[in-house]
Amino acid sequence: MDSAILADPTDNKRTRGPQVSETRATTPVYPPGRYGRRREPGRRRSLPLVLAAVVCGVVALGVSWAYYQKFGQTDYSPEIVGWNEPTDAQMVIKFRVRVPDGEVASCMLRARDYQGYEVGTRTVQVPAESGGGEVVVTESVPTTARGSVGDVMSCRPA
Repeated sequence: MDSAILADPTDNKRTRGPQVSETRATTPVYPPGRYGRRREPGRRRSLPLVLAAVVCGVVALGVSWAYYQKFGQTDYSPEIVGWNEPTDAQMVIKFRVRVPDGEVASCMLRARDYQGYEVGTRTVQVPAESGGGEVVVTESVPTTARGSVGDVMSCRPA
């Protein structure tokens, strides 16, 4: 250290005296009746808290399962396979849809341009194959401008 900078020569020492500790050897004694009843140190009773958390978790799982069964996986689930090089007047979209046996799916197709604006829509009917399952469909969507992306917006029972 540079002693010319320090104001007091005692600042050059690493310590300024003996180190003092504030730890107490005994617990404090309070006057009786002055601060209310003191809790006895001991085990916390966390069983009700754990039980409430388990009950809340089971209820949340039950609600999640119910909503999945109601709104989750549908019988009519579409998936885009691809589309052709579009022209200014149409876009051909190829998609796959799962249709239950004996049912007909009504699917809404959409063509969008490069900026994401909708340039054409069409609703198509997709009958199920024998035994049900997935059906691969290729359909043309008329457009008002050159499209760049083809979508299957939804498939529902017809």
